[in-house]
Amino acid sequence: MKALVFHSPKHVSVDTVDAPVLLRTTDAIVRVTSTAICGSDLHVYNGLIPQEKPLVLGHEFMGIVEEVGSEVKRLRPGDRVLVPFAIACGSCFFCERDLPGHCERSNPGHYGPEGNVISSKGGGLFGYTDLYGGYAGGQAEMVRVPFADVGPRKVDDDLTDEQVLFLTDILPTGYTAVDWAGMQGGETVAVIGCGPVGIMAMKCAWLRGAARVIGVDREEYRLEKAREIASAETVNVESGVAQEFIRAATGGRGADVCIDAVGMEAHRTPLEKISNMVHGQIGSFVAFKLAVSAVRRGGVVSVVGVYGMPYDNFPLGQLFDKGVTVRFGQAPVHKHVDKLLGWIREGKLRADDVITHRLPLAEAARGYDLFNGKKDGCVKVVLKT
Repeated sequence: MKALVFHSPKHVSVDTVDAPVLLRTTDAIVRVTSTAICGSDLHVYNGLIPQEKPLVLGHEFMGIVEEVGSEVKRLRPGDRVLVPFAIACGSCFFCERDLPGHCERSNPGHYGPEGNVISSKGGGLFGYTDLYGGYAGGQAEMVRVPFADVGPRKVDDDLTDEQVLFLTDILPTGYTAVDWAGMQGGETVAVIGCGPVGIMAMKCAWLRGAARVIGVDREEYRLEKAREIASAETVNVESGVAQEFIRAATGGRGADVCIDAVGMEAHRTPLEKISNMVHGQIGSFVAFKLAVSAVRRGGVVSVVGVYGMPYDNFPLGQLFDKGVTVRFGQAPVHKHVDKLLGWIREGKLRADDVITHRLPLAEAARGYDLFNGKKDGCVKVVLKT
């Protein structure tokens, strides 16, 4: 079969690879109909999350069930499904507490309680390095889905792939950032990063009763997209006044909720790059620092942008003085996917308007170049098999 394979940083290609087979009685094989390139894929593509050997990438995908193991009860061949990005057993300590990304059984090679850079990670993820299980991802014609009775959700034929594809990751991730804030209505929400996750967070903030939504980014085409499809006020961080803009919009206090939807791939100055080398750091946490500065005292900072390691000069004293609540982590997609699917069906929420590029799987490498290089106004790439 054909699949997008990571070989080394910035070197991916569509190759012929072995088709997946059932390895366990709880597996299913899904024929992929639509998949997408996620900002998290760029962490592997750019070498921020290490991967030494070839791996099929991709964790946003959906398709048709082709085959199921003998113990799979909820699915059968021919079912149309979307598949959450985290691989969860459904019955361990963490799965029972709606924390599927921390599943104790899906990443036996690198799982551990410490959560450090290399040796102690969370549960398994599709197409996201050997550190997270080494599972082949969904940017392929076929994919093996472990614990098939737990993750996949059936999708009726009256909904298109594009309407529901982003329930696999970016929509529940954006919603999680809002949900963690415990919004009661009337809040000002500032979202750092107007990429796909940030825009989904903006859409969900309105549905949770936000009074104002402000998007922050350094790319004008993404700010325009946030205004167009998420009805956000926007400010370009390159103006140097993003923090002041947010405070001026809130009587000098700061936003009630700040969402970091950027993570470690934020833009770095030459001085910050030098600091990284001195301290052995990868990437940047400037987006997080902006969120901490722009949130009001007693406010909430939600972090759904990915961070992979410790950072020097973490603003612990500032967080303490301001009394800020901070939530970090992967979205518990399994917890929210059914509610969000209902909102899409009811017409309360739309996710497909974030798509800017549609390409065949054969052109997936070009899709990575467009998305990573911020070329041609690229906000979101969908690949068709």
